[in-house]
Amino acid sequence: MRHSITDKRVNRIREIAAKRQFNLRLVMENIHDPHNVSAIYRTCDAVGIPKITQIYTVEKFPKLKKSSSSSASKWIETEKFVSYQEMVNSLKNENFEIISSCLDEKAESIFEVDFTKKIAIVVGNEHRGISDEMRELSDRLIYIPMFGMVQSLNVSVATAVILYEVLKQRLASKMYENNRIEEEELEKIVMKWRKK
Repeated sequence: MRHSITDKRVNRIREIAAKRQFNLRLVMENIHDPHNVSAIYRTCDAVGIPKITQIYTVEKFPKLKKSSSSSASKWIETEKFVSYQEMVNSLKNENFEIISSCLDEKAESIFEVDFTKKIAIVVGNEHRGISDEMRELSDRLIYIPMFGMVQSLNVSVATAVILYEVLKQRLASKMYENNRIEEEELEKIVMKWRKK
């Protein structure tokens, strides 16, 4: 039998929901390792991303366990696409700028990019990185500066590094304090989360 939710729990839900960054999206492209997928969801929850977009054209869509209370995927919406153009059109209809992470001569350092705008950040497959299609459809490309012999990070680690630079910039701009979510929208999220 399920116990009724406490006022303290409701207040925490409201506080967390109010800090969600609705102008920030994470896009996962063909990431196949379930441990990486889970780690990315946890990081997204930690920085306040309300929705993850999945584009899977080669790998199968990952199975997400929502049973555990520590599972971040139950606090984040997921939308799925199998077509690059459909996904990009959807993001563009919501006015997202698409920024993909990759090693490319046109890529900009994450420390030189303004992440306080309405942005969707794309991270790619563990071995292949982002696809050529995604590269062509991106508005900008970014990379993480590295000074070691090995010029790559695990995708979940790379995602965390990027998103914490995003968080740092948004904290400095007080975007977590001055989140402009409508009260009615906030209450919808609170009611939804109360049932989880």
